[in-house]
Amino acid sequence: MKKVITVMLLGIAIFTFIFSSPALAADAVSGAKVFSANCASCHAGGKNLVQAQKNLKKDALEKYGMYSAEAIIAQVTKGKNAMPAFGKRLKPNQIEDVTAYVLSQADKDWK
Repeated sequence: MKKVITVMLLGIAIFTFIFSSPALAADAVSGAKVFSANCASCHAGGKNLVQAQKNLKKDALEKYGMYSAEAIIAQVTKGKNAMPAFGKRLKPNQIEDVTAYVLSQADKDWK
């Protein structure tokens, strides 16, 4: 009986892992609205008006170690260098949404 239960639990775990949604269950459509209201003044079209080389294009995000949800969430929340912190201005789900939007746009080269 223990073997049957173990096999069933293992099967459920594998099924859950294979068919689960990504760790960042965010809404890129909502993120577009948050981006437009809070980020576009400096990052319209994936650009960076303050430091041009540190834009939101995929190659730049990869080059500067920012091509991950964790890195973008940390940057938006805490700020860094010229970028202000948005952790007190935006809710965590809004930051996750804007992160999903940025990553999806970077994958599409902001087109």
